[in-house]
Amino acid sequence: MPRTRTRTQQLVDRLDVFAYDRLPAPVVRQAKNALYDCLGALMAATSRRYPVMELLERTAAEAGTGPARLFGSALRTDAATAALANGTLAYYCDIESHHPSANVHAIAVVAPAALAVGERQRSSGADVLAATVAGVDVAARVSYALGPAVQYARGFHPTTVAGTFGSAVAAGLLLGLDEERSADALGLAGTSAGGLLSWVDDPTEQSRPLNIGLAAQAGVQAATLARLGLRGPADVFGGKYPFGQAFTGQWDQEALLAGIGERYAVGELFFKRNSCCVFIPAALDGLLGIMEAHGLRPDDIDRVAVRAPRSSYHVVDANPLRSHCLQYVLAVAAHRGHVGFADIMADRRLTDPGIARLGARITVTGDAALDERAGALRQSVASVTEVTARSGETYVCDVEHPLGAAENPLSAADLERKFAALTADVLGAERARGIKAAVDGLDSAADITALTALLEADPAEARRRAAVSPVR
Repeated sequence: MPRTRTRTQQLVDRLDVFAYDRLPAPVVRQAKNALYDCLGALMAATSRRYPVMELLERTAAEAGTGPARLFGSALRTDAATAALANGTLAYYCDIESHHPSANVHAIAVVAPAALAVGERQRSSGADVLAATVAGVDVAARVSYALGPAVQYARGFHPTTVAGTFGSAVAAGLLLGLDEERSADALGLAGTSAGGLLSWVDDPTEQSRPLNIGLAAQAGVQAATLARLGLRGPADVFGGKYPFGQAFTGQWDQEALLAGIGERYAVGELFFKRNSCCVFIPAALDGLLGIMEAHGLRPDDIDRVAVRAPRSSYHVVDANPLRSHCLQYVLAVAAHRGHVGFADIMADRRLTDPGIARLGARITVTGDAALDERAGALRQSVASVTEVTARSGETYVCDVEHPLGAAENPLSAADLERKFAALTADVLGAERARGIKAAVDGLDSAADITALTALLEADPAEARRRAAVSPVR
């Protein structure tokens, strides 16, 4: 009589759906978009305007040389350390894509892991794309199974907790792990998973992205150890002490497996236009839309009241971290039209009294109706923004799908403009075009080194960048 497959084995059994030749063409296209967008965010973070690049170069140098590049640098290191450094860079500017329903920055974890292992293995572009699709999917699915809101309520960062499994799956596929070793890799990833939301009290914005780098590193390390023969827990999702019990007290195996190979998390990503938490753009679009439609200037605004989903509003309400503070982001956007990472690193309230005044007149409250409107299986990113002008007139804008959402996507031209703007001071135009062409043609590349070589620091560019004073 056949033995019942464990919870972990059930996931491993389904990983073959992510083979490149089984992926629908739109999924491959979206994987390329997500990778391209992630690389723009990552390369922006290598700017010497920011202190993190020097710290990561020192980390890579400490680890020693290896086959994988630290992007934006001339250094190479081992694959796990490259995943750590590049994952940190990918989330640093908080402007890469995000999966809002699962509440994971999956691409920032998975792409650096896949590129680091792919470079080590000299994997084909098609295999790297397939591994990226698989890793993003598994990260989202693990977060669903745990419950994104419950992870937040307990002080865990879902991207780091669930993303570690996505990284392990991507790395394991590229390392060619069999079913038994894949289960070991998931078990070892589970023993390494973690990540606290304590970074909200870190104004340097360094421990926030490091969480993502640690998840990328842990997944690569877990898959590498499994390949070498180190055994992991046989059933990390079940067993006597299951993973879900430890992190949220729950586990939904149906959410982990439902629709696998039919719907893909990479097709559900939100592509940001501003450096901020994904639960802010709907309110930002609403405020700027009202201002444009009615010719309002910041000084014309008396107050702004935002209704956001009850499940998430507390994440962005007066958060001490500027990137996650709705009041700060909206005030900056009203005055500057856009929020870049420089606006996050430097507190504009200290130098612009208008931003400080407007921020103090912005409130956000939770509205369960917005959660209900999204449905049980989706995390709403909607907001209703109400602006009261000094004239006494009130304007309301209800944004369910802000620009960049899967339901309201950015165009290919939008993504190229975003990439160009993000990388203007770290890449020349020719290299930027080369990266776009390399990503577009990745599925026909025999190995990925043509792409990763373009992400290495150009010596002349590095000298120019070194002369730029960092933002402290």
